[in-house]
Amino acid sequence: MKRLLWIGGFSYLLIGLAHVIIGSLLPVLLTHYGRDYTDGGTLIFAQFAGFLVGVLISPALAARYGKRASLVLALFLLCAAQMLYALLPPWGWLYPIGAAAGFGFGMVEAVIGTIVIGGVKEGTGSVMSRLEVFFGLGALAMPALAGWLILLGMWRFSFPIIALLAAAMAVFWLMASFGKLDPVLNERQTRTATAPVRTVKYKTRMLPLLVLFILFFFLYVGTEMSLANFLPSMLLERLKLDEAQAALSVTCFWLAMSAGRMFSGKLADSYGYGRYVVLSSAAAALLLMMFPLANGTAGTYALIILLGLAMSGIFSIALVFASRMLPDTEEMTTSLLIAAGGIGGALLPLWTGRSMDIGGAVSSAWLLAGFGGALCLLGIVLFAIQRRNSSTNRSALLNKSS
Repeated sequence: MKRLLWIGGFSYLLIGLAHVIIGSLLPVLLTHYGRDYTDGGTLIFAQFAGFLVGVLISPALAARYGKRASLVLALFLLCAAQMLYALLPPWGWLYPIGAAAGFGFGMVEAVIGTIVIGGVKEGTGSVMSRLEVFFGLGALAMPALAGWLILLGMWRFSFPIIALLAAAMAVFWLMASFGKLDPVLNERQTRTATAPVRTVKYKTRMLPLLVLFILFFFLYVGTEMSLANFLPSMLLERLKLDEAQAALSVTCFWLAMSAGRMFSGKLADSYGYGRYVVLSSAAAALLLMMFPLANGTAGTYALIILLGLAMSGIFSIALVFASRMLPDTEEMTTSLLIAAGGIGGALLPLWTGRSMDIGGAVSSAWLLAGFGGALCLLGIVLFAIQRRNSSTNRSALLNKSS
């Protein structure tokens, strides 16, 4: 298990790099092609549309070909997409390339998340947070690397770096042995008359709760990706920074995210997943509402760092929270919620890009504040449902014992 978690962590680092590379390079990419922010939002939409498809079909592919083979396929696809990006083909070609890249890292995230949430029963929040630390390291390293390469006039070489890492990870997953876990990674489900493929069915009472979690992940990932992809562009407009300096703002955001994830899992394991989710969502909403009001560079960067800390554990802890609230549905719930995040990551940046073209940075910042307020409201509702269910269960146990 320890070896699996380490290789899973490095795979999440790669996912972090791939998630934010377009956002890190977006200003210079749009300049190179002579495009506007709406076009940039459409490219991000294409990438996350591919992400959504990858996440949704990952359970079926993993069941048919095994988790190891599915991961290798996804990583090689991500490698090929990044190499095509590096060729700087005509703009229209970037959409299917982006979809292929999103498919690759979406499947990797879903399969590894399913393995961890389904297999780790104690301290799950800490384990997921550790994976998210690796994701954050990748997400903060990419803007810094992109900024450096922009200064050197070699920004297109950001793509081959990710391609080489993806190829290396694919070879490692293909060749490495994980001992007793190898049968789990190589297991394939076959449909026969006596042993049909197992399917997950949600009880009727679970469906409203599932819908709330789907909305929560839709808003959270959409907000996070809007920030990661448009924060440099927003600072270019508001603070008049150059492109390289603006790209480093995302590094500050992901650095704070990574630092927060080092202790978010332990806090959630100790004080409760629901309580952690609602408090973090409330803090993120408050900071997003303050962001449009910030004027100076120092104050803006301080808010970015605090926002990264507040949002650091929401995704991983909310996944564990959902799996505990919807027992015996871990594999399907994980895929559905990551997919919901993928939809949000596709649609909300599209909306944000349009807002940047029409209303500018301040209008877009207030739009993100609205997303944050809705996220906070959903977190409060989910926490209230957990408290109500806990009270009901305690009352039932007392009545049974009496």
